[in-house]
Amino acid sequence: MSSSVGSCISCCHRRVDAATGETARIASLPPRFPADGAQVAQYWATSSDGVRIPYFVVSPKGARKDGSTPTLMYGYGGFEIAKPPIYLPEMGRLWLARGGAYVIANIRGGGEFGPAWHQSVMREKRQLAFDDFAAVARDLTARGLTSPRRLGIYGRSNGGVLTTVSMTQHPELWNAVVVESPLVDMLRYHKLSAGASWVGEYGDPDVPADAAFISRYSGYQNLRPGMAYPEAYITTNTRDDRVHPGHARKFAARLEALGVPYLYYEQTLGGHSNDSDPELNARRWARHYVYLARRLMD
Repeated sequence: MSSSVGSCISCCHRRVDAATGETARIASLPPRFPADGAQVAQYWATSSDGVRIPYFVVSPKGARKDGSTPTLMYGYGGFEIAKPPIYLPEMGRLWLARGGAYVIANIRGGGEFGPAWHQSVMREKRQLAFDDFAAVARDLTARGLTSPRRLGIYGRSNGGVLTTVSMTQHPELWNAVVVESPLVDMLRYHKLSAGASWVGEYGDPDVPADAAFISRYSGYQNLRPGMAYPEAYITTNTRDDRVHPGHARKFAARLEALGVPYLYYEQTLGGHSNDSDPELNARRWARHYVYLARRLMD
């Protein structure tokens, strides 16, 4: 399905008549970027076990389906947190307005379809969430919406597990990887900051059986010499007391030891959310999109 993105997308509240289905605008914030030139579509990809995975694409109207559209794909896939399409002013102004497309991959692990969608990839089944993400990337390419040369991925926190695993398992599928405030070393995550509280989600690395399935996907442990990985942009926060900055530092150090190019930035203020100061947050998003533009746009 598809629809246009009008000015009402700027955080609009509507009243709905349950009997007729008609809607009326109650109030809205002013738009932060010109959205009239964008469109939204939903597609479905088929994962490794046959499950259909939905994803949304926000792209310029009239975008060619020849694989040439620079595209940023976002995913989370954990803790039963749903990720529906939302209004992102920084993405609209810094990416859509420049001809890029944005994808939200509703992979398993989230709450889009209730508890079962989350529980289906917990612990030893986690690999399926990563398979879902790769399936969306392949589907985007198959439809001509983008191509590996033009495709980048972004994830933060639990999404950092997703992006680092995706980078190590399928380096051929993307040309840019933004790894923000990430979980990376999944064999030690439970010993750092709030990590012990997530054992129910990922498994307990101190239990040999759990360590066995975790080690098969953990991004830090699965970096290999001689592989052609895309140049990643890794960023974290010195004061992050939720996901320890050591994850990002270790991943960068391992890439350096392997001779793999990467970019690294560590902010010293703001904590896990990185948004304590509006100006610092604006600079943070600017760094993201400058990196993405250099990697994915001509």
